Amino acid sequence: MFHRRSSVKGSLSFSNPAVRAWLFQILAILAVVAVAIYLIHNTINNLSSRGITSGFAFLDRSAGFGIVQHLIDYQQGDTYGRVFVVGLLNTLLVSALCIVFASFIGFFLGLARLSDNWLLRKLSTVYIETFRNIPPLLQIFFWYFAVLRNLPGPRQAASALDMVFLSNRGLYIPSPQLGEGVLAFVLSAVIAIVLSVGLFRFNKMHQMKTGQLRRTWPTASSLIVLLPLIAHWLFGAALHWDIPQLRGFNFRGGMVLIPELAALTLALSVYTSAFIAEIIRAGIQAVPYGQHEAARSLGLPNTVTLRQVIIPQALRVIIPPLTSQYLNIVKNSSLAAAIGYPDMVSLFAGTVLNQTGQAIETIAITMSVYLIISLSISLLMNIYNRRIALIER
Repeated sequence: MFHRRSSVKGSLSFSNPAVRAWLFQILAILAVVAVAIYLIHNTINNLSSRGITSGFAFLDRSAGFGIVQHLIDYQQGDTYGRVFVVGLLNTLLVSALCIVFASFIGFFLGLARLSDNWLLRKLSTVYIETFRNIPPLLQIFFWYFAVLRNLPGPRQAASALDMVFLSNRGLYIPSPQLGEGVLAFVLSAVIAIVLSVGLFRFNKMHQMKTGQLRRTWPTASSLIVLLPLIAHWLFGAALHWDIPQLRGFNFRGGMVLIPELAALTLALSVYTSAFIAEIIRAGIQAVPYGQHEAARSLGLPNTVTLRQVIIPQALRVIIPPLTSQYLNIVKNSSLAAAIGYPDMVSLFAGTVLNQTGQAIETIAITMSVYLIISLSISLLMNIYNRRIALIER
């Protein structure tokens, strides 16, 4: 009697699913590498035919153009590398301002959506549904062309105490100059903050042990106010103020918030705050209602319940989508090029690219900057999210 030997698939047979999977992946990688080599070779040939040398040596050449707003000293003869730093700082400035203002407005709008006051609830709803459904670029145009550009000129500027002036050239405010007592002032402020943090932790531990609530803010406020005042009295003023003055057809001295920055900050803050408000509302509603009832049964006031019971639990739901909104603010700040605000896109990927022709280098640097900023924000928010995560016991 003959026994037929069962055919076994060989380990290197094409009929083996694992072999097919590896083969397809290798072919896909080879195809991607071949396309990349072709594109790089074609780019090099095109640059050579146009007489454009690749590299980053252009960063050391003189820029030869002025910038309306710069947080560091800048002259027309400075290099493109310094232009990059100016654009980076301007981008970080508008992103930081929008994140702070949008978070502040969005938090209170989210609470207003849950308020028992009918008028407050409806007004917040109208605000959210209006501004989150209008494209951010149109909002930027509205604030810039319809509001700020229609303000009176410098000679008819609105003033407050003859120190702050508002015109179509921008908002002029006194500029701080470092004085002789700045080190003592900073040291006293640091000491006050450290003592306040220590007092807060001590009072929190005391509350956990005894259940007695001790208020920290009166003592902390006194320390933060009194210690710098004592340093000012003993060592002199920490700051001197340069007051803007009207000379000719414009103001001189002080510092100016240009209309482009104001329009961009207002538009992105208002636009993003509508989304943040909905995130705050959803996070609070995600907390089980039994937590409200438990806090009420303990006799906690509504403000204490919100601050110490509801918000800490809602943060684990709020932080992930809030991170996405912060990233959107950074990316939407590139819309500043539409109104001429000197950010990374307008300066480096715009003016510098047109003058040097180094398209690959300037675009690569600009993309890398936005990528690094976004990854840094994500990292910080993820670290904070892990720190506030609820620990189950």
